Amino acid sequence: MLKIKRYHKKSRYNFNAIILCALVFFVIGATAFCMVANSQEAARNKEAAKQLVGKEPAEAIAAATAVKNVIEKQRAKASSVQPGVPVGVTEPQDDEKIVYLTFDDGPSENTKQILDILAQYNAKATFFITGANEECRPYIKEAYEAGHTIGLHTYTHDYAGVYESDEAYFDDLEKIGEVAKEQIGFVPCFIRFPGGSSNMVSAKYNSGIMSRLVDAVQQKGYQYYDWNLDSGDAAGCGKEEIEQNSDTDKFNHVMILFHDTQTKDATVEALPAILEYYSGLGYEFRAIDRSSYVCHHSVQN
Repeated sequence: MLKIKRYHKKSRYNFNAIILCALVFFVIGATAFCMVANSQEAARNKEAAKQLVGKEPAEAIAAATAVKNVIEKQRAKASSVQPGVPVGVTEPQDDEKIVYLTFDDGPSENTKQILDILAQYNAKATFFITGANEECRPYIKEAYEAGHTIGLHTYTHDYAGVYESDEAYFDDLEKIGEVAKEQIGFVPCFIRFPGGSSNMVSAKYNSGIMSRLVDAVQQKGYQYYDWNLDSGDAAGCGKEEIEQNSDTDKFNHVMILFHDTQTKDATVEALPAILEYYSGLGYEFRAIDRSSYVCHHSVQN
């Protein structure tokens, strides 16, 4: 009986040790990709993770849980709308080689396939969501919890309605912001205009609206993102064309436009080859955060 008790006690401690190790690795890993704007705060998070080692299992588990909660709160704050707080840099001064994979118009069933592929390559991306496919909205939360960034595209993607007036645009933006909040708990500060900031379609509905909106969104605490490489999937390109359009070695900071709607099977098929191409050139795949490179087009309307 004594041996049995000792065995159970030993097993319990082994189990606790496994949980402890898992939590420690989670905290360290979460800190690595946590979107924290303050580097000193990030350093404190790393130090807190180190201090977990050597604690009693129950104490360490409680401490790890507390650190995890702090990290998640900081990540949400760093990604949320904060009027007056700058977002991103248009002219990065470093020589890092980074690819920002961005996907518009989701979520859809293809979003799930893309998430699975990204996980295989340990790559992070950014999803500019719409209000379409309500049944697929849980993929928004799944993407966020996997370390990807959620941005706002539009609720309706109806150019005539969205660009009817400044008020109409912000009404639509607020509506898609609520969808994001339902899934991830906050309204992201990262947005992409339908058609990009350089679109001319908006001129059919409201002259000069883009010139006003690019300033207005930033005053409200948002930042808009265009792209410096277009995969061509919106134009109906096939797998091979998408691969060719998406590959370049001309920029250190590459921001690629993709779409993850249900009709974009070719995008899903092309993604592994694109990931392998940039990996071979030494690029890192990052999700957009508050300190990331910001790609802006020249406004045409």
